[in-house]
Amino acid sequence: MNNLIKVLKKCRDLYLSRIQWRKYKIGKNFHAGKGVRIWAKKTLVIGDNFYIGRYSQIESDVMIGNDVIFGNHVAIVGRYDHHYQQIGTAIRFSSQIRDQDYNWRGMDSVTIIEDEVWVGFGAIIMSGVRIGTGSIIAAGSVITKDVEPYTITGGSPAKKIKDRFNSPEDTQAHRRTYFNLHSHNHQSDMPV
Repeated sequence: MNNLIKVLKKCRDLYLSRIQWRKYKIGKNFHAGKGVRIWAKKTLVIGDNFYIGRYSQIESDVMIGNDVIFGNHVAIVGRYDHHYQQIGTAIRFSSQIRDQDYNWRGMDSVTIIEDEVWVGFGAIIMSGVRIGTGSIIAAGSVITKDVEPYTITGGSPAKKIKDRFNSPEDTQAHRRTYFNLHSHNHQSDMPV
């Protein structure tokens, strides 16, 4: 019975990545929990070994590296999804980024999440930020600006709490080991 459940989950993940969300580039070993929603206006690239937890959503242009994990209820959302400065129009009825003719702010805003990032339960990531390699986003955080690699960041708005590893030597040892073990398996498409 346990093997049947594993097979069914794998089939569901393949259906989501290869059929339902086929217009996006999604790497191998993708897993999406129950109730996940994904949408991007122009760009959505997801690397290998991505796990997105239950009821999470991506509603923004985004590039996600390899070996990334999102907890449950994580959201990547746009800063300018509605033209809130549209004169004489209530925000509810203003033009929005999903409209074909939308031409206000946020059109070129791409969120970049580099390799080996862990985003905790209920975190919200605003569009246009870069989350550095190996970083951890604490549960419930609201990310409004870039996150340094190999740091733990949390709060609302989020701030650096501390470095992920106890010393720069530990960070370098991890980087060497991780990239030596994984570099032959896959290369990230992350822009520099």
